[in-house]
Parts: sequence; structure tokens; C-alpha cells
Amino acid sequence: MANHHVFTSEGIDISETDTWLALSTVELPDGITLTDISLLELLQKQERLEIVLPLADLLDAKGNIAGGLLQQVRELLAEHISRTGVWVTSDSDTEVLTRIPEFLLQQDLIVIHVPAFTDGRGFSYAQTLRQMGYQGEIRMAGKFGRDQIAYLLRAGADSFVISAHDLQSISDISQAFNALASSYDGRNAADLPMFAGA
Repeated sequence: MANHHVFTSEGIDISETDTWLALSTVELPDGITLTDISLLELLQKQERLEIVLPLADLLDAKGNIAGGLLQQVRELLAEHISRTGVWVTSDSDTEVLTRIPEFLLQQDLIVIHVPAFTDGRGFSYAQTLRQMGYQGEIRMAGKFGRDQIAYLLRAGADSFVISAHDLQSISDISQAFNALASSYDGRNAADLPMFAGA
């Protein structure tokens, strides 16, 4: 998980102060958070931590929040967590989000992992969460492009995990966070500058 940086929507590097930890799982992609923690380590900690859990592991076969043993595990984890987040990969169906709005609206952080540069579903995920009324932090991680950051901000993203390797190839990361010249948000073509005053 090392060798990543977290940037706010203003392009400020908050890596030194970011306190989110990802719960270690076999499927945990690199860069969900800056560091991770095992379940055993978490349960042994005296202080309550900010933990990001894998959404897929909290769901039953029908895509609903699982009950039974998994619910008991979540309740046990809650005793050791001060703030909770979940991570989801953008290659999952967006219907997963719309089936569990109440659960998602309770999360402090939702990390959307983009597994491939060509996968544009991260935009849809962020926008769907905002349309559902999610007010918490949406963080993008994975293989999104520098030139996509401004568009992801428009879709609802608040922060971004960028690898140190990608930062080395970018001369000025702050430019990626500048607002786009157009005021068009994709909802109404009449809002395009060329139609202004028409």
C-alpha cells in the first residue's frame, strides 16, 4: 500500500494526515488506502480506528447486506472502528449500489477502485452515489488518468489516491484539479456555452 499519495479535490496532498486503513483481504487492490491492517491487528488495538471494508464481502448472494454470522462480525468490528468506509470496484454492477442505499448513506468514506484505465464506470458510481444523496467522501483509487480528475470531480469525487510512480511522470499535478473551462455538467445540452442566450 505504500508509495501512494492522497489528494483532496483542491489538489492538496494529505498523505501525512490521512488516517484511513483498509482491512486486509486477499482481494484488496493496491492503493485503496495508504496502509492496511489485518483483522487480528484491528481486534488487538485499544484505540478505535478509521477502517475501510470491502463492500463485496458484506453482501449476500442477492447483493443485499448479509445477516447472520457476517452481521455479527460487522457488529464486532464496529466496537473497534471510529469511522467506517467501504471500497468497491467499478467493474461491479451499479445496481449493487442502488439495492443498499441506507447502508451506503451511513458510510463516512466510499472508495471506488478503477481496475483499468479504460473503465469509465467509476464516473457512474460517483454520480449514482451523489444522486442517492450520499454526502460523505468519495475517493477514487486505481487506474484512472490524470486528465480524468476534473471530470471525476464533476461526477462527485472528493479525493484521489495516486501512485508515486504516476506522480513522477506528471510535472504539475495541481493542473489536473483545475475546473474545466465549460460549465456544462452533462444534464442539459442547453447549458452548453454555444447555446447560452438562445
